[in-house]
Amino acid sequence: MKILKLLNKKNFSILFFLFFTCIANAEEKPVDIWNLDKKEIEEKKATNNSEISNGENILQENIEPSVFGMQNQNQKSSINLDEKFDTKEIKIIGLYDPEDYSLNVDMWANSDGDQLKNLLTKLNKMDLSNDAIEIINTSLLINAHSPKKNISDKEFLKLKSDWLIKNLNLDLIEEYLIQNQIINLHPELTKYLVDEHISNSKIDKACSIFSKNNELITDEYLSKFNIYCLIKNNKREEAQLILDLKKETGFKDEYFEKKINYLLKYTKKIDDSVSEKSIFDFYLAHQTNPNFNFEPNDKTKKIIWKYLSSANLLDSFKQINVSEIEKIGTIEKAVHNKNYPEKELFDLYKRFQFNFNQLLNAQNEYKKLSKIEGRALIYQKILLESEMVEKLKLLRVLKDSFKDDDLDKAFDLELKIFLEKINPVDIPDNLTSFYYTNIQIEKDEDKKIKFNSDIMHQSKLINYFNGDYASSKISKDTNNFLKKIKKNKKYFLSKKDIIFLESLRYDGIEISEKYDDLYQIDENEIPTDIQIMINNSETGLVLLRIAEVIGQDEIDRIDEDTIYFIITALNKLNIDWIRNKILLKVLPLKV
Repeated sequence: MKILKLLNKKNFSILFFLFFTCIANAEEKPVDIWNLDKKEIEEKKATNNSEISNGENILQENIEPSVFGMQNQNQKSSINLDEKFDTKEIKIIGLYDPEDYSLNVDMWANSDGDQLKNLLTKLNKMDLSNDAIEIINTSLLINAHSPKKNISDKEFLKLKSDWLIKNLNLDLIEEYLIQNQIINLHPELTKYLVDEHISNSKIDKACSIFSKNNELITDEYLSKFNIYCLIKNNKREEAQLILDLKKETGFKDEYFEKKINYLLKYTKKIDDSVSEKSIFDFYLAHQTNPNFNFEPNDKTKKIIWKYLSSANLLDSFKQINVSEIEKIGTIEKAVHNKNYPEKELFDLYKRFQFNFNQLLNAQNEYKKLSKIEGRALIYQKILLESEMVEKLKLLRVLKDSFKDDDLDKAFDLELKIFLEKINPVDIPDNLTSFYYTNIQIEKDEDKKIKFNSDIMHQSKLINYFNGDYASSKISKDTNNFLKKIKKNKKYFLSKKDIIFLESLRYDGIEISEKYDDLYQIDENEIPTDIQIMINNSETGLVLLRIAEVIGQDEIDRIDEDTIYFIITALNKLNIDWIRNKILLKVLPLKV
C-alpha cells in the first residue's frame, strides 16, 4: 500500500509509541466503546426529546468518525446541512457589520420566507442596475439572523449563494466563503468559484481558496481538485496520502486516478481520454497530455469553450477555410456567448470573396446568400462605405441579421467601435434610436459636485450627508436658508428640497416650526406593500423591494416622486448609510 511508503522512521516511531500507549490505557481502563456511544446518544436523545417526533430512533443517525472526514459510501458519516442547522446556536453568516450600514442583526427577523423567495425570484430575472445590485448585496450579505417564517436557514443560505452566482462577482464569493469558513457548508458555491477560475485559466487563484481554508474538505469534487492542487504545489506525499485514504473508504474514479498517477509520475503512459463531464475533468485531460488537441462544436459546454479560449487552445479556428460554413456558424455562436473574440470572427468575414456587383449592391445581394455569407458581404460593404448615413444603415442591417439568428451579442464590441466614430449630431432621426441603443455611453462616476447656492438641495448644505456638518451648524444654516426662501416669493420648494428637509427632520435636526407652511407631506406616496413591511420592521424585504423599484435604472435617473418614497422609507427605518449614498447621487449637480 502506497501509504506505508510515505511513513519515515520518525512517523513510524510515533505511531509505535501511540499504539502501545493506547494498549496501556486500555489495560488500565477497559471501555466498551459501543455502550459508550449508546450512552452518549441516549443522553442526546433525552436532551432533544422535544424535537424528535414519532419516536424516531436516533441510533440510526449515529455518526462514526473517520480519518479526514471521509467515509464509505455505505457508511456515510458526514454531517449534512440539515443536521447542522438543527443545532440551537446558528452561526451568523455574512460579510458586513450591520452597524456600519445602519442595520441590525434582526433585520430579517420579521420577514416571511415565501415573500423573500418570490421577491428574489423576480430580482434574479431582472437586468438590474449597479445601484440596485449594491442594495441587494448589502441586504443579503449583512451579518444577520435568518428569517424564521416559511424558510429554513439552509434555504436562506442557498438564496444568498444563488444571488452571488447570478451576479458573477468572483471576488465577493471568495471573500464570503473564506471569511465565514463555509466551503463545506456551501459546496455548490465553492465548486462554482473553482470552475470559473479554471475556465479562466486562473488555476493558482482556484487553488488558493483551499490554502485559505481551515476546514477539512468533504465534498468529493472539491476534494479531488484539492489533491490536484497539492500536486501542483509540490506536496505530492500529502496528495498521495489523501488519495489513498479516500480509496480505503470506497472512492473510485478510474479517469481521475489515471490522470493523477501520471502527474505523480507513477506512470509515463499518456492517457489521451478526454472527459467533458466537468471543467476539472477536461482540464486534467489537457494537463496530462503534451499533445492535447480538442475541437469544440455546437454541443460543447460554454464553460469548456471559455477554457479553450483562455488557454489559447482555439488556434485551429484561425486556420479555418471560408468554405467550412458549419464551423463558422460554431464560431458565431461562441462569439455570441463571449467565448471567442469578436475581432477573430470579423477578420474571418474579410476572407470571403465577393464580386464587384455583389459589393456594389450589398443590401440586395446579401439576401440571396446564406446567412453567414450575407453577414460577411454586409461587413465588407461597411468597411468600403464612406458615406456616414449609408454606413449606419448597413450597421443596422448587420445587427438585425445577428438578432434574427439569436446571435445579437456577436456584433457588440465591433459595432460600438464603428458608432464611436460617428458624430451624433449628424445622425438622422430615423437612426438615432439604433445609435443610442448600441453606443457605449461612458459614465464618469467620479464627477465633481458643483454647488448652487441659490437652490437648497444643491447648496453646500448637502455636505451634511457626507458627515461634514455638525448637527448644530446644519440646523442654523438650514433655518437661515429657509428664512431667505420665505422672503423670496419666487422660490418654491421642489420635491428634492423637501426630500432634503425631511431627511434632516428624521435625523433629529431642529427646523423651526414657522417654516412648516412652506410645504406639505403626502403620507400616501409609499406603496401599500412597502408601508406594511415598514410597519412590521421587515427591513430586509423593504431593501429588496426598493431594489426592485430601481430595477435597471441608475438611481440618479429615477423620477423625483419615486426618489421621495424611497428616501422616506429609508428614513422611517433609520437606514442612514444607504439613504446618504442615494441622496449624494440624486441631489447635487455634477459637472
